[in-house]
Amino acid sequence: MRVVVVGHGPTGHRLVEALRERDTAGAWRVTVIGEETRTAYDRVALTSYLTEDADLAYPDHDEAVELVTGDPVVAVDRAARTVTTGSGREIGYDALVLATGSAPFVPPVEGKDLPGVFVYRTIDDLEALRAHCADLTTSRPAAGGVVVGGGLLGLEAARALQGLGVDTHVVEVAPWLMPRQLDEGGGAMLRRHIEALGMNVHAGTPMAGLAAGEDGTVGRVELSDGTAIDAGVVVFSAGIRPRDELARLCGLPVGERGGIVVDGACRTADPAVYAVGECALVDGQVFGLVAPCFSMAEVVADQLLAAASGTESPARFEGADLSTKLKLMGVDVASFGDPFAGPDQGALDVTYTDPVAGVYKRLIVSDDARTLLGGVLVGDASAYPTLRAFIGAELPGSPEQALFGGTEAAGGDLPGATTICSCNNVSADHIRCSIRDEGLTALEEVKGCTRAGSTCGSCVPLVKKILDAELTAAGIEVSKALCEHFEHSRAELFDIVRVTGITTFTRLIDEHGRGRGCDICKPVVASILASLGNGPILEGEQAALQDTNDHFLANMQKNGTYSVVPRIPGGEITPDKLIVIGEVARDFGLYTKITGGQRIDLFGARVEQLPQIWKRLVDAGFESGHAYGKALRTVKSCVGSTWCRYGVQDSVGMAIALELRYRGLRAPHKLKSAVSGCARECAEAQSKDFGIIATEKGWNLYVAGNGGMRPRHADLFVTDVDDATLVRYIDRFLMFYIRTADRLQRTASWLEGLEGGLDYLREVIVEDSLGICAELDAAMERHVGSYADEWRDAIEDPDKLSRFVSFVNAPGTPDPSIVFESEREQIKPVLVAGPSLEVATR
Repeated sequence: MRVVVVGHGPTGHRLVEALRERDTAGAWRVTVIGEETRTAYDRVALTSYLTEDADLAYPDHDEAVELVTGDPVVAVDRAARTVTTGSGREIGYDALVLATGSAPFVPPVEGKDLPGVFVYRTIDDLEALRAHCADLTTSRPAAGGVVVGGGLLGLEAARALQGLGVDTHVVEVAPWLMPRQLDEGGGAMLRRHIEALGMNVHAGTPMAGLAAGEDGTVGRVELSDGTAIDAGVVVFSAGIRPRDELARLCGLPVGERGGIVVDGACRTADPAVYAVGECALVDGQVFGLVAPCFSMAEVVADQLLAAASGTESPARFEGADLSTKLKLMGVDVASFGDPFAGPDQGALDVTYTDPVAGVYKRLIVSDDARTLLGGVLVGDASAYPTLRAFIGAELPGSPEQALFGGTEAAGGDLPGATTICSCNNVSADHIRCSIRDEGLTALEEVKGCTRAGSTCGSCVPLVKKILDAELTAAGIEVSKALCEHFEHSRAELFDIVRVTGITTFTRLIDEHGRGRGCDICKPVVASILASLGNGPILEGEQAALQDTNDHFLANMQKNGTYSVVPRIPGGEITPDKLIVIGEVARDFGLYTKITGGQRIDLFGARVEQLPQIWKRLVDAGFESGHAYGKALRTVKSCVGSTWCRYGVQDSVGMAIALELRYRGLRAPHKLKSAVSGCARECAEAQSKDFGIIATEKGWNLYVAGNGGMRPRHADLFVTDVDDATLVRYIDRFLMFYIRTADRLQRTASWLEGLEGGLDYLREVIVEDSLGICAELDAAMERHVGSYADEWRDAIEDPDKLSRFVSFVNAPGTPDPSIVFESEREQIKPVLVAGPSLEVATR
């Protein structure tokens, strides 16, 4: 029997895969006909094709599948059961599956057909857009770009447009961004993030029309409120419309607003014809997310197998979980369950808003506050995998605990029927049974066997928890793999780099990993290379591995500007240097604040101003304070015996010596220290990663303390040691931590997870039980001897300086007509009592 699949997008590709996996007897011959010349590719990651030149192609089908590309089907003869392609080829079928997808909706406004107007749907669309923007930035550098549509794909298009060097505007007819996924509060918070990145948002304002410029291409976008935007490129991403023209031509029923009408089995009015994906209308609804489209493909695969055996499959498409999590321009956004349920549905809500941190969280719960119904997360979506897994289930804690991650469940605690992967409709029990029955021990094996986590990837952390719980219960050692690209832990990668002398990420992943890397492993390897003295972090390939802060050697703030923190060792500073800092702050209009680490932070610098600020500071004797890096931040001190009548040692001198010794030391996480001149502990040394308190006989050393969300007092490590011994033990402690800690692991949690704890650490560092102290000492001496100021290195290198521009199409002197507005006030988070629960936040 022959099945013809019309359309080779993600859904068509998934249908063929599902059928080939199930059809072990070879009952069906498969022909796939695609309109594009390319084979199927991942449309969800479309923007990464522009921003990263990513390879989006799906794996090829096996040899048993006949694939036709670049030759679209133009006619269907249901009586003869044939399809005809544009080239005139006629192909017969026993079953036909329409997977024709959707097309972008372009509003019927004047000027929509002008040159310079694009849609954002295929790789060909992106190629044309890139070529146009390259010409535009040369011929009309002041012209902006407008994206019509503030939904998921619209914001992705805006991100791509901005990445092509175009000043970008987003026009959304709804009152807030992403109106189909976010409530008003979430949309407003997302807007703050988007505008902080330099984009212009026009929400609640329909577009009136487009006008041509002098060269005949699009030149202006006019909005209904009278606003006119000078635009040299316009991208429509205002929704989709089902591609149902083939169904219309052959007489199949379609919906009033489009979409091929199908039943729960995804079958049309013709029993031999199915429709799946964005072209299908199920119970009056068209689904535009990948998860429901893939579920339809699975249903039809089951139906075809049953048809081949003369039976009826019970498989039905029952709707889908429309939860989604994504990172838009660095902003975490998530929506799950029913985010719009209100009191009319017997629902209550718990809401937290922190405009300063850019965080919005809202949970929708049942009227007894026990069952989770839905929610919205913007700015911090770390709890999304667990919260989504509890949709429809009783929360293991209170809603306010859930809001702040207090109900984070281990993989073994989730109910068996909980949907873990909504993209592929995989339950917790399915994953557990697969792990047990198939003997799976690695995350990639679980993804390959169950498909969980193989599409959008948002459920991968939860899948990993389930795997770890199952392996632990079975007495099997849990993998410490860093990510899917490296089977090794961070500590193992550190040793590989140290022993082999590898100096590039490319060589490391080629020889000891797979793929192209991700935002987990790239910064980790960058840190390892820096810890082992691999030269300046912005040198060569290393520059591309850095996070945003490291990439610009400054801390990015919520409004898109940067803060500059010069090093002030031990908090000791001269009047002349204070004057320089004041003059720099005055001349560049920066907000200044004395930090808890005895430094002065300068806020509000634009990216093109950073080298100018650094030059002034470096000339005055300052250097980078590494406030942006996973590195030593400060060594705080009291005034000690120099001034204080209680001081018994020179705490200021020791703090300065330690900060200068460990400055620039890259680590798995940030490091903080303090030196107190007596037992009165004015420098609060016992809350630091390593803290020193003076005694009559010398120094007491405390290790592995930290503040933050899980405050922990440091443990007393050694007592009454002299200067040289103190420094030697700190050297070894830091180098052993850097060598063995996990990714983003503070010293506190590292020590808690160290087998043998403090006693074992003391054996390694003091007694040299592992015989590695000489290596640790030598590693620290190499660091001290190779230190170079990263700010000075950047301002003395023209190639590195070229990255510090706000507008890639205007790298020189900023246009004097551009006005940068600063926020007039800061809004503080407020916790208030709500009418429906004991505690709510607004």
